[in-house]
Amino acid sequence: MRMESGMENSDRVKRLALWGIPLSLFVMGLKLVAWWVTGSVALLSDGLESSVNVVAAIVAFAAITYAAKPADKTHPFGHHKAEYLSAVLEGVLIVVAALLIVAEALPAVLAPTQMEAPALGLAINFLAGVINVIWAYTLIRAGKRYRSPALSADGQHILSDVVTSIGVLVGLVLAIATGYAVLDPLLAVLVALNILYQGWKVIAHSVDGLMDHAVEPEEAEAIQVAIAAHGAGSLGVHDLKTRRAGAATFVDFHLVVPARMPVGEAHDICDRLEDAIRAVQPGAQIAIHVEPETEKAHGIRVKIEEVHNEQD
Repeated sequence: MRMESGMENSDRVKRLALWGIPLSLFVMGLKLVAWWVTGSVALLSDGLESSVNVVAAIVAFAAITYAAKPADKTHPFGHHKAEYLSAVLEGVLIVVAALLIVAEALPAVLAPTQMEAPALGLAINFLAGVINVIWAYTLIRAGKRYRSPALSADGQHILSDVVTSIGVLVGLVLAIATGYAVLDPLLAVLVALNILYQGWKVIAHSVDGLMDHAVEPEEAEAIQVAIAAHGAGSLGVHDLKTRRAGAATFVDFHLVVPARMPVGEAHDICDRLEDAIRAVQPGAQIAIHVEPETEKAHGIRVKIEEVHNEQD
């Protein structure tokens, strides 16, 4: 099976982000039409939340396009973290949307009104929700596959919009069935609280990424196994560090070799280790600091020798 290149992945991420703009506009239009035909404050709140999706989609596309730029003199490690900034902004927008919903719903709690043409409004809103479900899971899967924080955040944001739509539909059905119009704005407030929680999760995850979070434990273990299995000729490694920046993974460690080993042999070991690490972390950017054996480094000799003994 042919491996996808970093350029192909970047192009696919950008295409998905670009398609999110017209799609979010279409969904927002559907929800506003649903509000227009019913006069429901819950449907208006749902439409307001979707308007944030439009802004978020534009921001995500801009951030993903910028993050895909190659490294340059002023950004030698690339522009990957731009996606985290987009995700933080998207989390803030989710919170803003929730507050807008509360602002619209609270007055309606005090003065509830009956809806007009509720069946038509519910049908239109349901269609918008189905579109959002499909698109949200598409973005979340793509975000995980291509390690795109912006796509993942956009998908989570749209998924929170789906939760809003479900809550709105349930509230409106109950309001119609019972005749209690106040259920319409009350459900909108409850859904807004859930959206606040979703926004907080997106912000927390994105800030964690900006703080140079290490790779997941299972990924770190795979890197360590690759180094131990392909480090023959060296004496061991120390100060192994990893970090994730958007779609990029950075690996840094010190490689100890015999003091009299020729530079060429040490270079060959480094090439072998880089290939092994990239086999488990495709596209990883690797920095290996080669150092001769000293009294301080002597104690780590067993790290690689023990693995070879176990394999034998």
